[in-house]
Amino acid sequence: MKKVGIVVGSLRKESYSKKIAKNVAPLFPDGYETAFVEIGNLPLYNEEYDGNAPEEYTRFRNTVKEFDAILFVTPEYNRSVPGVLKNALDVGSRPYGESVWDGKPAAIISQSISNLSGFGANHHLRQSLTFLNMPVVQQPEVYLANSPELVDENGKINNDETIQFLQSFIDTFVELIKRYE
Repeated sequence: MKKVGIVVGSLRKESYSKKIAKNVAPLFPDGYETAFVEIGNLPLYNEEYDGNAPEEYTRFRNTVKEFDAILFVTPEYNRSVPGVLKNALDVGSRPYGESVWDGKPAAIISQSISNLSGFGANHHLRQSLTFLNMPVVQQPEVYLANSPELVDENGKINNDETIQFLQSFIDTFVELIKRYE
């Protein structure tokens, strides 16, 4: 059984990123298990915590270590990733040389309530993941625009073409994961 962690870059209870992630999780095939990774409880990274980590850091790092791959689903804040997501990346990558992200295959879904579809967040996140030595799905890229119109009142994606596209994206992600077994 392969385990895929899902990291959502928004803390809002009714976030579109979380709703999209919940729609994507069941698209993984048999033999894959998904679980959401909590990032909202992490104190802001501070180098003074290296060697004296808060319990939240230790729990988070141990959780991420259990996964074979990571799916990031994020909104865009000010043309970049939300601070909470960047903080989680930093917490998991420290102390230097002990990154829990190292070598884990990754995939990114960005979304926006506007037409820009999280392009800036997607590419800033790719830049960080490159440094963290995480092979990332390159094609297809997933930028979802106008997310309020993409999900219905029950949080379900209401567009069959989008669901088919996300399925092809997950299929590609699974192939990437297999290459790093």
